[in-house]
Amino acid sequence: MMIDAMGAGQLCGTGRGPMRVASKAMVGLALVASVGLAGCGEAGEPSIMDKDTLVAGVRPDLPGIGLKRPDGAFEGFDVDVARQVGERLGKRVEFVQSFAADRERLLLERRADLVLTFWVRPDWKLRLTFAGPYYPSYQDILVRAGERAIRGVRDLKGRKICAVKGAGAADQVTKERGVAAEQVSAQDYDQCAAMLRSRSIDAITTNDTILAGIKLRQGQDFRLLNARFGEQRTGIGMRRGDPDGCEAVNKAITQMYQDGTMTKLMHKWFKGSGLDLSVIEVPEFEGCL
Repeated sequence: MMIDAMGAGQLCGTGRGPMRVASKAMVGLALVASVGLAGCGEAGEPSIMDKDTLVAGVRPDLPGIGLKRPDGAFEGFDVDVARQVGERLGKRVEFVQSFAADRERLLLERRADLVLTFWVRPDWKLRLTFAGPYYPSYQDILVRAGERAIRGVRDLKGRKICAVKGAGAADQVTKERGVAAEQVSAQDYDQCAAMLRSRSIDAITTNDTILAGIKLRQGQDFRLLNARFGEQRTGIGMRRGDPDGCEAVNKAITQMYQDGTMTKLMHKWFKGSGLDLSVIEVPEFEGCL
């Protein structure tokens, strides 16, 4: 039996009120189709609020953000944020590693409930929900300490910049802003740092917090420009169809700003990196779907 788009929408409902049926014929159709409602997607999505333990996807390769230690434990700003969110929701939190190329799949395959370090982009919002952003980061530029000719994004013209697979930050320079920089592919930011040190590239560009973590790890050899040429709203990725869970995460993030926890975490992980920490304010949240 085929169901048109309007009929399917009526069967699945919106999750925000009682399902409406236009006629007795539609009642019969609903009964026949009820066995397939699990396939309707968002309407039947279980809430993270029903779970005792949440699985958070964090980067394992970004010092200061998310780093997997030799003992297998994770540490970093995102790890602390996830723990704080879990604590305020009354949940235990476990961690799995999440790279840029696989973070969406982790959510859709239900191997993670939350994924951090996720830019809130329109294309991803078609498939995922975003709580937060938990930090209104900016795109910035990391260069060698002695580099003085690069002062902003326009100075990347004709320069080689690192392009981490699945990250999209290099595209923000060359495609979104039309700066004719040369993208040099890398698997991760460790490789970017090695290429910057060896002069195989001229700059790394991505979230300022990621760059701050790299700077702290690399010491005085690198310099963060604080160019801040584009706001990148860094949210917590979630599966669609759980507005209650998303709103609960937003409430937890708000509390972290209000009670000073977020300021403490920012200074804990990024003080001395060159990142501007003078103003740390609760960001404007995305709407929960």
